[in-house]
This record gives sequence, structure tokens and C-alpha cells, in this order.
Amino acid sequence: MTAPMTLGEARQYGVQCLQAVSPSAAADAEYLLEKASGASRLRMRSHPEAALAPGAWQAFEALLARRAGGEPVAYCVGERGFMDFTLSIDAAVLIPRPETELLITTALNYPSAHILDLGTGSGCIAIAMARAWPSAQIVAVDRCAQALACARHNAERLGAEAIQFKQGNWYAPVNGARFDLILANPPYIADAEPHPDQGDARFEPRAALRAGPTGLEAISAIIQAAPQHLQAGGWIWLEHGYRQAEAVRAQLTRNGFNQVTTHTDLAGHERVSGAQWSALP
Repeated sequence: MTAPMTLGEARQYGVQCLQAVSPSAAADAEYLLEKASGASRLRMRSHPEAALAPGAWQAFEALLARRAGGEPVAYCVGERGFMDFTLSIDAAVLIPRPETELLITTALNYPSAHILDLGTGSGCIAIAMARAWPSAQIVAVDRCAQALACARHNAERLGAEAIQFKQGNWYAPVNGARFDLILANPPYIADAEPHPDQGDARFEPRAALRAGPTGLEAISAIIQAAPQHLQAGGWIWLEHGYRQAEAVRAQLTRNGFNQVTTHTDLAGHERVSGAQWSALP
């Protein structure tokens, strides 16, 4: 088509392009147009007659093509809002979700000086904790070098440079260290479940989604080794699937934890479970 001359025309075209592939076509189009043109979503609505910046139309068409192909908006624009900040995002990391905000708001009820974030991905958990508790010593672990590069970039950009980033599988990079608080959003989807092969999840890293035949493999590994890495009185909190809470609580109990607790998300689903380690180290 002939290139639109105004923000309003471009927005309308974007919505039309995405209606068949996205239930949030209007919002998607606005985010993509904001990225391409530099104009805020508020300006699009308040001044639809405003002219497009030079080169914005070509950039917008390229972003629309990616979104029409199913790529998540967060990957198209390279960022995602989380808590009270914005993270840079790429295809090496899982897109942060509201359930992980529940994990953080839960953890903030347990002030801690030494914190371990397992499977940090974009760094969202470690950075949120560092912003809330600037004096805390935080270690963030991920086995993927590309994910760690994304997390380090976010930490530097958001003033959380004190976080220590380490590469390795779960506790391997911190062998012998003990923490007051362990946090994790591990993969928890079973291999047979279709969700990761549908919608936006198709583009996310499989290793961050699928855990194995039962979906509990990563959670089990983290819980079983946690007593060797927690101070007496320390806490562990994990995000999990909405049908996994009972199994996670059972594993925490079997491994000697007490005060086993689960928190629900805004939809009433059990999504975050944790417990305290009280045995002497």
C-alpha cells in the first residue's frame, strides 16, 4: 500500500494487519509503531494527524511482518515492562510474566542479605531484588551465556551492577556458598504438554519452558539441593505451574522444610510456593 502519512493512518493499518493473528491487535500495533516512529502511544491517540518521522513506515512494516508471523511483541521491540522498570529482551531469554512479579512481591516479605537467583534469564528477579534492597549481596545463575549477557546488560542499564552473574547449572557455580533466600522461576512444563508449541511461546527458548517428562524435574533438583545452600532460617520460593502446587509442597515437606506455603495469583491460581529451612548447617 501507499505509505501512510500520519500516525493515525499507520496505527489503523497496523491493527488491520494484525487482527487475524493477535487478540490484542490494537495494543500490538501501537507498541510496534511506538518502536518504529519514536512517538508515544499517548501521542498516537491525542495527535493522530501528526506526520510519521522519516523512515518510520519502513521500520513499522518490518515489525508488523514479524508480529504477523507470530513473533512476540517483546521480541519485536526488544523490551518488556516488568515491575517498575523496563527490561531489554531477546530470543535467548524467557519473556517476563506477571506470575514472576508475584514471586518477587512474595520474596520481599523476607528481608535478606544474601540472595541467590537460579535461572536468571533476563535478570528480572535479581534486578528487582537489587532495586528493592540495594545493600543485599545477590548472585544470579544461568547456564546460557547469551541469557547472562542479556541479564548483565539489564543490570548495568538499571543500576544493579553489584549483582554477581555466574554461568552454570543451578547450584554448580556457587558450590559451598549459603544464602538467606533462594528464588527460582525454573522450567516447569512437561514434555507432552502442547503449550510451548503454540502462540508466542513457540519463539521462546525451550530450555526455559520444558523441564522433562513430568514438568517437575527442575523444581525437584532445586529443592533437593537447597538445604546445602541455605542458612538456618533461610527461605526458598519457586514459581511453578498452576496445577503443581500440591506436588511442590509435598517435595518441600519431604526434604525437611517447614512453614510450607503457597501464594495465588490474581486469577486465584496457586503459582508460587516456598518454605523455610530451619536445620542447623
